[in-house]
Amino acid sequence: MTASLVIAPQWIGDAVMAEPMLRALAARGERLSVAALPWVAPVLRAMPQVSEVISLPFAHGRLDWRVRRALARSLRGRFDAAYVLPNSLKSALLPWLARIPLRVGYRGEGRVLLLNERLANPSGKPPMVAFYGALAGGVASDARPRLGLPEATIAAALAPVGLERRAYWVFAPGADYGPAKRWPPGHFAALARDLQTRERLPVLLLGSAKEAPICEAIAALAPDACRVLAGQTPLDTAMALIAAARGVVSNDSGLMHVAAAFGTPQAAVFGSSSPGHTPPLSPAARVLWLQGQAGLDCIPCFARECRYGHYRCLAEIRPERVADALDDALRSTVGAG
Repeated sequence: MTASLVIAPQWIGDAVMAEPMLRALAARGERLSVAALPWVAPVLRAMPQVSEVISLPFAHGRLDWRVRRALARSLRGRFDAAYVLPNSLKSALLPWLARIPLRVGYRGEGRVLLLNERLANPSGKPPMVAFYGALAGGVASDARPRLGLPEATIAAALAPVGLERRAYWVFAPGADYGPAKRWPPGHFAALARDLQTRERLPVLLLGSAKEAPICEAIAALAPDACRVLAGQTPLDTAMALIAAARGVVSNDSGLMHVAAAFGTPQAAVFGSSSPGHTPPLSPAARVLWLQGQAGLDCIPCFARECRYGHYRCLAEIRPERVADALDDALRSTVGAG
């Protein structure tokens, strides 16, 4: 059996979208060890084809040369092949320093000497599943990410919040990229109030500590409907809560992709980014995007902030429309096995 090391992407959503590529490698007999930064590692542990997750001890944005060399020495002789998913120079150093014979990746930034099987970078912004899948020789055109968690893990996440499966909603109102990907807090709050009126189920607000102020603002506008858990739940717990939720509403974010990979019914709001590039790949996902509508010919701009300052691509997606999309996603799962 071929022993392979995979250098994982540094973002949660990208790690999820790499799952079909990892599944393809495992299907052809490769035993996979995945090297990942700590905040991404829980996503990889929810992939049964991953035999081992190696936590990378590197500080974000730093070379950490000594630490990198020491880790590489500990990996020498263990692997036959390496797949480098990020396009950075730093990400290709570890397999090279570890002297792994086959090192596969995109050409990236000056990595000619570090990789010995290099793919040309595609033009534009292709779908990310296909982008990563090409490193494994390609994946099926309809491939979609899948994650799984043991029932005991889900039960352990539900017990502290006193909830049962499918008896709550999850909102993920953050997006690290910037405000041009964030649906307005007032819209999230209006939707939370509507769901509370209709179904009397609580809304859990999930996200990182940086996103806690956004969640607090939503909860202040819908105090009887929302419970803020942002910054209070590690990623593995947040994943379990998403897996067991009745439905999820999010921006284009890492947690959006987590929900899709669990098949949880969801409504995903897109603003400056494109669902052609990073779609939630699930039959239970519904995308809301205003390209070609409302006279907005600037979509997608892929900007962090709206250059016009109005954020109409998000503000004009009304809560009622998202509620209808979520209802449709829920109907799509009725009777599904």
